[in-house]
Amino acid sequence: MSTLSAVATNRFNINLLFVASLLALTVSGASLADTTDEERSSVSRHIVSGGRDSPGASSDSVEEYESLVTSGLRDKHGTRSGSAKTGSGLASAENLTHDFWIFDADVILFNDDDNDGFYHGIDLLFDADTIYSAAEVYAVMYLSLDFGPWNEYGVTEDFWIFGASGTDEYVLVTELMSGYPTGSYDLLIELFDADTNSFLASFGPDDSSALSFLPLEDFNRDAPVVERPVAVSHGGGGAADAWTIGVLLLLLIASAARKIWRHRNDKLVRIDSPSSWSQFQLNTRQPFLD
Repeated sequence: MSTLSAVATNRFNINLLFVASLLALTVSGASLADTTDEERSSVSRHIVSGGRDSPGASSDSVEEYESLVTSGLRDKHGTRSGSAKTGSGLASAENLTHDFWIFDADVILFNDDDNDGFYHGIDLLFDADTIYSAAEVYAVMYLSLDFGPWNEYGVTEDFWIFGASGTDEYVLVTELMSGYPTGSYDLLIELFDADTNSFLASFGPDDSSALSFLPLEDFNRDAPVVERPVAVSHGGGGAADAWTIGVLLLLLIASAARKIWRHRNDKLVRIDSPSSWSQFQLNTRQPFLD
């Protein structure tokens, strides 16, 4: 091998080592982001009545919470029911009659941009019932990562339920934007009196398997993976090698800039983009199979 060829080969190897180091730092930074504390945020659409097939009035909200709590016992002390006074819906040893209950709940997960089996969209439907002809209530939703403590992630509006009617279902469609590491989550619903804030009933993974082992991650961790071809030169072409490395660096910078732009500018784009709720169901919802 000539001296010129050896120099070109060494330069190419150094360039490859530089790119490999840069990629390693990028991956390392992503791993660190998964372990650091970060505030949680999400966006939600509220369907007050009519369920998914015939939705009634709807509104949007933005939720922001402190970082996810993952260590400790999973009990009700960390939920609103732990500090709220109890209403007639809470059974005791002396009183086994429930005046309020949640008849059923269903979850459909959607939006898996990187196709890794973990979603950042939660479509939750539940049906609350009562022995009374009508009552005004609200519900609080929680997520638990890998059997850790319950973390509040959403609150419904005040809404009316009518006896044991099946037409007063509430739908909360939420996209987790940040602060939710990739993992298996359980979901809990707590029902409260809208006037007194008394705790009335709860419904969780112990009541239905539909609320357990949900594969979730936030939008920031659900970035699509785009494979890019890498040209490898065998000897010579020092200028061409430098050009290839420059293109790779520009692609890396462009990818990072795109992700930052999406993080800062994504609000309710996915939820609001369809022209109708039916189109939203048709285009974006992906059923989750146990």
